[in-house]
Amino acid sequence: MVETQPSSFPRESIKVVLLENVHESAEAVFAAERFTVTRLSSSPGDAELRALIADAHLIGIRSKTQLREPALAGARRLLAVGCFCIGTNQVDLEAANRLGVPVFNAPFSNTRSVAELVIAEVIALSRQLLDRSTEVHAGRWHKLSEGCHEVRGKTLGIVGYGHIGSQVGVLAESLGLRVLFHDIRSCLPMGNNRPVASLDELLAASDFVTLHVPETPDTRNMVRAEQLARMPRGACLLNLSRGTVVDLEALAAALREHRLGGAAVDVYPTEPERNGPGFESPLRGLANVILTPHVAGSTEEAQESIGREVADALCKFVNQGTTAQAVNFPAIELPPSPGTHRILNIHRNVPGVLRDINRIISDLNANIERQVLATDPNIGYLMMDLDADLSAEVLDRITLLPTSIRTRVLW
Repeated sequence: MVETQPSSFPRESIKVVLLENVHESAEAVFAAERFTVTRLSSSPGDAELRALIADAHLIGIRSKTQLREPALAGARRLLAVGCFCIGTNQVDLEAANRLGVPVFNAPFSNTRSVAELVIAEVIALSRQLLDRSTEVHAGRWHKLSEGCHEVRGKTLGIVGYGHIGSQVGVLAESLGLRVLFHDIRSCLPMGNNRPVASLDELLAASDFVTLHVPETPDTRNMVRAEQLARMPRGACLLNLSRGTVVDLEALAAALREHRLGGAAVDVYPTEPERNGPGFESPLRGLANVILTPHVAGSTEEAQESIGREVADALCKFVNQGTTAQAVNFPAIELPPSPGTHRILNIHRNVPGVLRDINRIISDLNANIERQVLATDPNIGYLMMDLDADLSAEVLDRITLLPTSIRTRVLW
């Protein structure tokens, strides 16, 4: 596919589609750029989705809308996708990469919201708070201390020590918890948080285990009956990461047999498409189990921050070509050069492309102010600032190269 943008878009002609009730803070960012925004509260079906994005330049989604290759390929004007959340598994990242469409997300903005909920649930599980509250709501008075504990002096094990996991560790330590963590990467410990060498070591040493890992083939069913058996009797498991990480049938069995003291789960292997009745899980009705509907990052503060963060990244890509925050694209960030035009070329990563482009520049006797090329196994992304009076002809000639996927010019 070759797509040419012969000049910078008039800002009013940039069409943005925001789905799934993306926070209005995003719309405010786009409005300040004078982009045209369509904002919907729902996640449309496949046919409606294709129609909505057929002539869109930017699309913003949350966790439910599935952007697969047919829809992406049919959006001929699509420049970029914004996932207004942390996860990006709802987008076919490889297909978007091949089509020259960077995908942006919000890896930082809901960190505090998730971390606070983890700490709240650790305390709630330790005191069996939700069971006692449910009993009193039902008119039953059941005052007891058996099985209820302070969290001070207990050990919290964190699996996945990224933005959220490390923040959980900081908050937990302030409550007097000992904190262990395990990650496949080398991580700088925060405070007195201490790394351990293996998941098994962490499970065996922790009173509470909280999971903060992405969805990958390696994390699918990472916690099964075998891993649960390594946890101390009475320990609690929390999963606020991805629904495929824990074998829920095995977890339910461990809870029914009282080998584990409780659990908190916010994510599930399959989740309803809309609010209402019909949710099923083997964990329903079990004692000292907190079930929430994927709300760990759902605070007004987090959604407002996510809206701004992702919208800002999309605007920087449209206006400057910046891909530093993209999850599926070669990363380039280069301040504009005054008095030049910027050529942005996405091409197949094969030998000789830069040679061919520089030959075009040389043949036209154009002057390159700055030039940066970044690649991944599939594509190359070239950004160069050059003489304004020759940019249109350079654009036309680069577009004709058989290796080009998308080319546009900014001024």
